[in-house]
Amino acid sequence: MLRGVEMRGLGHQSPAMERGLTQHRVVPPVPANLHGRSVIVIGGGFGGLAAACYLAQAGAAVTLLEKNEQLGGRASRLRRDGFLFDMGPSWYLMPDAWERFFGHFGKRPVDFFKAERLDPHYRIFFKDGDRVDITGDRAAMRDLFEGYEAGAGAALDRYLAQSQQTYERAMPGFVYTDRPRLRDYMTLDVARQARGLSLLGTMDRFVARFFQHPKLRQIMEYSLVFLGGAPRSTPALYHLMGHVDFNLGVFYPQGGIGALVDAVAGLAEELGVRVILNRPATRIARRAGGGLRVETADGPLEADAVVAAADYHHVETMLLDEADRQYSAGYWQRRTWAPSAYLLYLGIRGETPELAHHSLVLPTDWSGHFKEMFDQPAWPADPAYYLCVPSQTDPTVAPPGHTNLFVLVPVAAGLTDTAEDRARYRDLILDDIARHTGADLRGRIVLEQSFCVRDFAARYNAAHGTALGLSHTLSQSAFGRPRRRSKRLPGLYFAGAYTTPGIGMPMCLISGEHTAAMLARDLGAGG
Repeated sequence: MLRGVEMRGLGHQSPAMERGLTQHRVVPPVPANLHGRSVIVIGGGFGGLAAACYLAQAGAAVTLLEKNEQLGGRASRLRRDGFLFDMGPSWYLMPDAWERFFGHFGKRPVDFFKAERLDPHYRIFFKDGDRVDITGDRAAMRDLFEGYEAGAGAALDRYLAQSQQTYERAMPGFVYTDRPRLRDYMTLDVARQARGLSLLGTMDRFVARFFQHPKLRQIMEYSLVFLGGAPRSTPALYHLMGHVDFNLGVFYPQGGIGALVDAVAGLAEELGVRVILNRPATRIARRAGGGLRVETADGPLEADAVVAAADYHHVETMLLDEADRQYSAGYWQRRTWAPSAYLLYLGIRGETPELAHHSLVLPTDWSGHFKEMFDQPAWPADPAYYLCVPSQTDPTVAPPGHTNLFVLVPVAAGLTDTAEDRARYRDLILDDIARHTGADLRGRIVLEQSFCVRDFAARYNAAHGTALGLSHTLSQSAFGRPRRRSKRLPGLYFAGAYTTPGIGMPMCLISGEHTAAMLARDLGAGG
């Protein structure tokens, strides 16, 4: 039992992690000075839900508008014919961040869901026929790494020690502490926190200091794809993901990621947040006498402040009058967009024992796939991709005798996405899965639905159909991400993956916290 979260097979946690699970629980991070104030939150993803919870706890009357038929944003769910698919995120990482969030409200994750540690954490199929399982058994992982490269077992210990140190200092110093501006980093406190940490440089160069074998480097760098970046452009700071992966472990909440959405949404309801589904915002404008007005097809809503947790680019370019926009068209044109994704939700007759709950299929040289995502956009000819089989852990997500299988292929944002493109790529991927994993799905598919660039654009108003937002490049991390407080429209704030700290479910929770705290300080001071 991990501080109230039932996580089977969790094992021993370091004292530092135990401190991390408890140190932020006593004092709510948002000043309780919003009684008599009203706030509208636009967007029901984790950033919007978290902001709504913190603002309601602080005393505000909060209304949350969601354009779609369910909450969760990109963590939507698809229910069909007895299958339950997580449509977006499927990795439950950083349990300490979830403990911290619920702890701010006197709750524990176990009050809402149970989480099981996966073993293996994930399986990797290299396309030369090699297969490895990544587990929480450090001795086995040392032997695995040593088998590829002399000295790599000891290098793994050094790498993970460094990533743990970075995680335990960077999370309180640079993630849980809000530092939205450049000057917030130019302090003695930051200098002390950063001493000895590899904050600059890129991930590929950092990982190369420890490992030379290309497969070992892929193992340490694969998670960057889910942060929307490439090893050559993602800051070295993200080596902390090694600690998240190998040390903290990979978990599965029973019921899937949707169980996390239900948990945070249930907390919001308990706190008195008014949720309105199927009601997209069409305009945000100034209200006569102060405050803001949010226009919708069903009439306007008014409040003292608005938190926009929908797609930042969409809000700036489509919901605001030109005079109220912070960023020019040129600014957005110069951004590096995180990839989109080609997704297949498959109901399969029978089982797929060849696959783990999480599996990666990687070409031995993945540089071509990154080039096709960022440099010369095209459907990847030799793709690296991810397979998720939650029914191996949770039988409730598929009918008896069937397998729930989710396929994710990162592709370039803005990629041409026609029915013909999808049909051709579907056949390529199913052939590739059969060839490289041994799981031949062809002829056993009883349910099938795809989701790609144009769906991200339509369902989530995602710029260029990106699956994640802005990539975490060196210039688009930390204070390089868009502002959380509008400099043009008083009372307008932003939350979600575009803002700091960035991409990922835990990061969006923290974004919502920081935005709520900023808003409370402003309104509490009479703003």
